[in-house]
Amino acid sequence: MDCFAPGGKRAHGDAALTTRSTSVTVNKMARNPKAKRATRRSSAAPSRKPKLLKNKADKNVAAHAEAVRQMVDPLFEQQLKVYEQAVQHFQAQKLAKAKELLEKAIAGPSKELADRALIHLRITEQRMAKQAAPALRSPEEHYQAGVAMMNLGRWDEARDHLLRAKKMAPKADFVFYAMAALDCLTGEAESAMENLKAAIQLRPENRYHARNDEDFAFLQEDPRFTELLYPEREAPGS
Repeated sequence: MDCFAPGGKRAHGDAALTTRSTSVTVNKMARNPKAKRATRRSSAAPSRKPKLLKNKADKNVAAHAEAVRQMVDPLFEQQLKVYEQAVQHFQAQKLAKAKELLEKAIAGPSKELADRALIHLRITEQRMAKQAAPALRSPEEHYQAGVAMMNLGRWDEARDHLLRAKKMAPKADFVFYAMAALDCLTGEAESAMENLKAAIQLRPENRYHARNDEDFAFLQEDPRFTELLYPEREAPGS
């Protein structure tokens, strides 16, 4: 038995219409699954921004942690102190000392400080190279400079100084002796023999020096070298 309130029929009819419209909406959504996907995508899209913020926050935390680590790291403190001293010497034009300290700072734990030190080191080396070399005026000074270049393996510069010394002192036996040694080090046997022979003619004692000089090892197997250093070994009647 149905109970009716005032306007009950209309209320029942409105409920029926609501139920039907709801079912129609559900059916449309069932027929169009793309609507659900679009809804899901639209709801998921805003989540990317928090991820970016989180990554940025992580980087900031990592940078702060690195800064704190450097503050308490004794090796970093030592590197920073050496770098600051190097900059002070650099500004005071004490380039040799600055170069020494910058090379130490480059080997420290902080890459940032090492990069800064490397930049200063390159500038320091450029300035040192531009500084005028002291003027060499005597054959002895050119001879000493030539021997120094030989010890550093800078053959061309050594030869240039020795040739200048030879031009200034054409009868200096020690210059010819040094040139003979340089020729051996650079593999020039003919020139080495000529210069060594001249050195011995100018000063016979050079023959005995050459016998024990390792710079002439290149000529050990050359019979002319043996004949020049050991003339007493010549066969009788030769």
